Amino acid sequence: NSSLIHPRETFEVAIKNHAAGIIICHNHPSGELKPSEDDLVVTQNLVKAGTLLGIEVSDHIIVTKDSFYSFKEKKII
Repeated sequence: NSSLIHPRETFEVAIKNHAAGIIICHNHPSGELKPSEDDLVVTQNLVKAGTLLGIEVSDHIIVTKDSFYSFKEKKII
């Protein structure tokens, strides 16, 4: 029901492949679309890390069985 992510692992493939940007995506099996406080904090940390690395976090998407939530669409990123 939870998972901790770290910028080190999140950006590893992007760095190895010289990516200019990434999109983060995870699911909420509960069906709740609203981001948790942890989702918001993790997103802020990843955006900051991406800025330092020169890799843009273009969006963070939460997926449920019936819908999705885009941080970019909601102007959180």
